[in-house]
Amino acid sequence: MNQNSRSSRPESKRKRPSKQTASKHAAATQDGAKSTSRTGASKPKATKKPAGPPPAIETIGLGKQYGDAPALAPIDLRIGSGERISLIGHNGSGKTTLLRMLVGMLEPSEGEASVSGHPAGSLEARASLAYLADQPVFYDDLTVWEHLEYIARLHGTADWEQQAVDLVDMVGLMPRVDDLPMTFSRGLKQKAAITMAFVRPFDVMLIDEPFVGLDRTGKEALLVLLDLAHRDGATLVVATHELSSVKESSRLIALSGGEVTYDGDPADADLASLTEGVPHEHE
Repeated sequence: MNQNSRSSRPESKRKRPSKQTASKHAAATQDGAKSTSRTGASKPKATKKPAGPPPAIETIGLGKQYGDAPALAPIDLRIGSGERISLIGHNGSGKTTLLRMLVGMLEPSEGEASVSGHPAGSLEARASLAYLADQPVFYDDLTVWEHLEYIARLHGTADWEQQAVDLVDMVGLMPRVDDLPMTFSRGLKQKAAITMAFVRPFDVMLIDEPFVGLDRTGKEALLVLLDLAHRDGATLVVATHELSSVKESSRLIALSGGEVTYDGDPADADLASLTEGVPHEHE
């Protein structure tokens, strides 16, 4: 991008960023055939579809192993459209492994997963999914603004320039918008990654430890952005050690040793024991 195109950016109106528009997708699960032969041998029974809306995320026996070491035990999860999930657990519990398989960055050792009704990692799934990684990756030779333009145009974001300005201003990154994010501190890199995740449309957002390194301005901006996205119907899954943010979610999922140890109302959970890897007894 040349200097003229940068200087033509709209000035910040210091308003909250445009909301994302969520769309509904059909579930990928199909019923199997159900019948019995004359010899009495039973054929595989049909898989009954769960009641309710089609899932935004679904895993069936999804597992990951590295050699003999299990990173994620086979798990079954169904996350409905518009849910706001907090994903917690001690270090090494399997949170990042799960998210990376949903994104398509890791191949599962067994089982399957779908996002917005499409196989995880497919073009259709990636088009509906925004991912904010725990270690953001940037192009070496693109500025923050050039990253935003590239991502926004790639995903067909309408009025992307004003939306980009609003996002950059909201996280407090306006003075560094023409700098290379590769040169930033951890906190500034996280702020840049936040703007890039929200400048494009999405139905599902997966976020891995987003609060690490953020100052108060960055944390407050991220929480507002998550509120807006959820209000517009987006499905959010936030893996975090920031337990104060769990109360904002509608559902809590905890992992320990690659297994689900809790799945339910955040208000009923013992957060301290769940993040220490101690199974939580819940009636």
